[in-house]
Amino acid sequence: MLETVLATSAAAWGILMAISPALQIRKMLHHRSSREVSIAYFWVLLVGFTLWVAYGLTIGNYFLVVPNAVAFTVCATTIGVALRYRLGSGGGAFHTAA
Repeated sequence: MLETVLATSAAAWGILMAISPALQIRKMLHHRSSREVSIAYFWVLLVGFTLWVAYGLTIGNYFLVVPNAVAFTVCATTIGVALRYRLGSGGGAFHTAA
């Protein structure tokens, strides 16, 4: 019983942690720039989330799979938004004097 309560609590908190990069997405969209976001950091996280999802699937533990799958999705979205501003047509990658 305690194990299930802890697993459920940890998974729920993991989902909250997983969606926290949405704050970075919001900031990038607001400022139309990803200059202050480390894309490499998010790539490292993305690999980690992938490994945790694979491990969770292998052992059949959905308390691991669900929060890490959510985290993977939000992290991939963060990378996508950051790259959009870095690689787009001058879309805020570097601020230039107007």
